[in-house]
Amino acid sequence: MKKIKKLLKMIFCLPLPWNVIIPALGFGAVFAVLFWDIREPVLRYGSYLASAYALAVAVFAAIPSAKRAKEWFKSTSVGKKYLSDIHLRNRVSLFIGITVNLVYIIIKLISGIVYRSEWFISLAVYYILLVLMKIYLISCKPKNDKLAELRRYRLCGFVLLIMNQTLAAMVVFMVRDGRHFSYPGYLIYAMAAYSFYAVITAAVSVVKTRKHQSPVLSATKAVSLVAAMVSILALTTAMLAQFGGDDPAFRRAMTGAVGGGVCAAVIGMAGYMIWRGNRGIREVGKG
Repeated sequence: MKKIKKLLKMIFCLPLPWNVIIPALGFGAVFAVLFWDIREPVLRYGSYLASAYALAVAVFAAIPSAKRAKEWFKSTSVGKKYLSDIHLRNRVSLFIGITVNLVYIIIKLISGIVYRSEWFISLAVYYILLVLMKIYLISCKPKNDKLAELRRYRLCGFVLLIMNQTLAAMVVFMVRDGRHFSYPGYLIYAMAAYSFYAVITAAVSVVKTRKHQSPVLSATKAVSLVAAMVSILALTTAMLAQFGGDDPAFRRAMTGAVGGGVCAAVIGMAGYMIWRGNRGIREVGKG
């Protein structure tokens, strides 16, 4: 294990000036491919790999600065209050997440109207419902009412289960009719960055909130994870349409696999939330 960590550190944790040069070269390569519309597969996919490696190097290079900024923030009065109040942290993260989701919704709605795409509009409506769920959870005041939190947690599970029927119908139509999301110009790369950011942050948040034993916290992170998975589904169909070649059978199979996986994951999460909520409500009632 130590050897693996040492190897990863050698690959990604580069010293100056390489931690600046490598990202510049990687991002420059993908920009050149996109700007001059280079179609050679080796150069095109090579630039994507180079940009991915460049991004990883840039992130690891920024970690020390981020740690110093975090230590400074912890020393301030605002930072101390923020770090000591879990409910405040949750509400701030929820507001940030809702803001990001609203930007995503606006982009989808504008794209749907401009390009007359019912798929963009339907996805925007789905995200609006998820944002409304987050707002509903934000409205839960921290009164240490475990029973109220469990009821909201369980209700979110039921709502996700119902909404999943709409998502499943969208996947069926995409597979049956060969429909897909499409992003004009370079917008697909912005959506890719957002989707990967959303999935990583949501997955990390789900793991972190387990130790707090708060149903409302868990519910908010579950909703964020569902939103991230749906964005990955939309991105997958768009990338298959743009880079997947001329084989419609392959695109439909991949869309069905990814869409089915997302729907199954949502059903699993919703079912677990309902089961856990019911069990917690019974335990509180016995107490």
